[in-house]
Amino acid sequence: MEYSTLIYRVVERTGVITLNRPERMNAVIEDMYLDLQNLLSLIKQDPVIRTVILTGTIRVKEGKSRQIFCAGADLKEHAAGTRSLDQKKKYLQLAHETCRQIFEFPKPTLAVLNGAARGAGTELALNCDFILMADDATLAFPETSLGTCIGGGASKHLVSVLGLSAAKDLIYTGRVINGVMASSMGLAHSCFPMEVLMDKALTFARELSSKAPLSMAHAKRLLHQSMSLNIIQVLDSETEAILDCMKTEDWHEGVRAFSQQRTPLYKGH
Repeated sequence: MEYSTLIYRVVERTGVITLNRPERMNAVIEDMYLDLQNLLSLIKQDPVIRTVILTGTIRVKEGKSRQIFCAGADLKEHAAGTRSLDQKKKYLQLAHETCRQIFEFPKPTLAVLNGAARGAGTELALNCDFILMADDATLAFPETSLGTCIGGGASKHLVSVLGLSAAKDLIYTGRVINGVMASSMGLAHSCFPMEVLMDKALTFARELSSKAPLSMAHAKRLLHQSMSLNIIQVLDSETEAILDCMKTEDWHEGVRAFSQQRTPLYKGH
């Protein structure tokens, strides 16, 4: 699979998606959103892939290398001023649909922030299950300084993770925080020195990939919907999910492996 804005590779059972517009700091454009949607739809159907990593490229300019995750929306494209209001709306709908697809993706997703993430780039990361950062990578929501507004579900996700006051602080101020701070706040799952970041991410992905994929998909769906359901609805949904798992060969394999004191070999059916 080849894309104009992405690089894709497979490491064991993990699909690694690399945002690849280094000349524009990996800023998002329509083609990148479309490429992401297309690639995610293919990965969803690939039984080999159990987890997904989203990361960024390295920019080389004047002989100097710089790690970049995603600088946000390509303001050069927006500043051209050639889009009608309807075209702007369609762009936002495309961006938000991409974020929705990442958030609801049935396999675990890891945003691995190798460098700076801003605006729309941070929103892509927030819709992943986990954010792992380099110690010196940074993220921020600069929208209030640019006369625009947060999107990509950030107003929901940040409150869920940080609480209302801390979410307001990040969004109102546009404060830039590094991996160490994001990790201490609970916004990032963990942070590491840059030289070991991807190895640590792949190790975590390997751990997640060893679990029963259908069970993982049910767990992810239940956790996401629990925020908007009462306890009776949650229990009913969990009952259905458990019964669905019990119909699978993976459930029988898990029971056998437990009784035989061995590592289960899950096949996703």
